[in-house]
Amino acid sequence: MRLIFGLGNPGKSYENTRHNVGFSLIDFIAKKNNLTFKSDRKFNSLYSEYFVSGEKVLLIKPLSYMNFSGTVVKKYVQFYNVDIKSILIIQDDLDMKLGKIRVAFNSSSGGHNGIKSIIENLGTKEFLRLKIGISNNKEIDTKDFVLDNFSVEERLVLNNSYLKLENIVDDFIVMDINNLKCIYNGKN
Repeated sequence: MRLIFGLGNPGKSYENTRHNVGFSLIDFIAKKNNLTFKSDRKFNSLYSEYFVSGEKVLLIKPLSYMNFSGTVVKKYVQFYNVDIKSILIIQDDLDMKLGKIRVAFNSSSGGHNGIKSIIENLGTKEFLRLKIGISNNKEIDTKDFVLDNFSVEERLVLNNSYLKLENIVDDFIVMDINNLKCIYNGKN
């Protein structure tokens, strides 16, 4: 079983924001596979499930708000008793150019509060992350920047990267971490 978490904030006002690229990619994958989301109050999330190469996969959108994502991730990991190496966290990254992609394993939070929460709740940073660049504007407060909407041009750049991002998610299901990093980190 694989658990794929897209990080973001719930609610209409956050839908097109930079901080919600994790939700956005999860939505893209669900739509492409004709999946619908179910609400799970016990886990405070929306989820959808499907199978890839015989492996059950849950696409999960934590509804705890970004800074508390770890509580939802921990509940799923404990309930399904999955190895930490069977989870993938999809996150935004301020330090990377818009649309740039990086697969990371066993790395620090880089100041990302959602990742900090996951590290605290799991008690480890040894989990796989798919980092999606959202760029940065040093002239704007970081909080305001990540909670601001993408422009039409920025959204086009991001949407063009979604097919590659979907391939990474699919390959995560059938590949080991080292191969995944070798294949995708060299092709950005």
